[in-house]
Amino acid sequence: MKNEPVISANNLNYSVNNNQILTNIFFDIYKGDFVGIIGPNGAGKSTLVKIITGEIEKYSGEVSIKGKIGYVPQVEEIISTFPMKVYELVLLGLYKEVGPIKRFKKYHYQKVKEVLQLLSIEELYDRQIGKLSGGEYRRVMIARALVSDPDILILDEPEANIDKPGQELLLNILKKLKEEKNMTIILVSHDLNMIFKETTRILCLNKTLHCHKNTRDINMKDLKELYSEDFELFAHLNGTMKAVVDKHDGNT
Repeated sequence: MKNEPVISANNLNYSVNNNQILTNIFFDIYKGDFVGIIGPNGAGKSTLVKIITGEIEKYSGEVSIKGKIGYVPQVEEIISTFPMKVYELVLLGLYKEVGPIKRFKKYHYQKVKEVLQLLSIEELYDRQIGKLSGGEYRRVMIARALVSDPDILILDEPEANIDKPGQELLLNILKKLKEEKNMTIILVSHDLNMIFKETTRILCLNKTLHCHKNTRDINMKDLKELYSEDFELFAHLNGTMKAVVDKHDGNT
């Protein structure tokens, strides 16, 4: 008997001021899936994530969530004078559990230390946020999402402003979470190298769902249809796109 999906969308539609953002979206995501969401700018990727996380509540259709979600949003440049330490930022991930009035207890601080250790950044515990590198800050944001022990982890363009070694480290962290915790992971990214390297399924989104396939089954035809409005520009920006797809197909 097949497991029930942990995230399910049934005829999801969303519009703003008569501008249709998402149209007739159907998909199921199961426990342990590592799903990539790709599509051009303005495709509705971040909007879909905000609906899944509950940030957007008014839409038509059905979205079903089974399990606790940890969310790593897109982040802007770090403000060097930001007056908060790493452990304080990670503790914010427990805000719903603790509430606005109660104080954090000793075991909450221990959970912070454990999740920082999981991400190999325990030495950052007491560091000022403004003193972090881009890659360190991204891992701290992941720690904030993980400290509440979520069943589902969603990351929106986590590779932004991170160098290639940092991206490799990020992928290794996500792979570890999937393997050791059987966590469901959703990765939104413009970087096809990241998407094709570790994900098991891909949602091709451009206001509507162009495809929902196993990663190994995605081909150039799918990508040309998805990025039809500006395929040449996208192909230039992702210069290795064909090589990535061919490599995944075993053609190179």
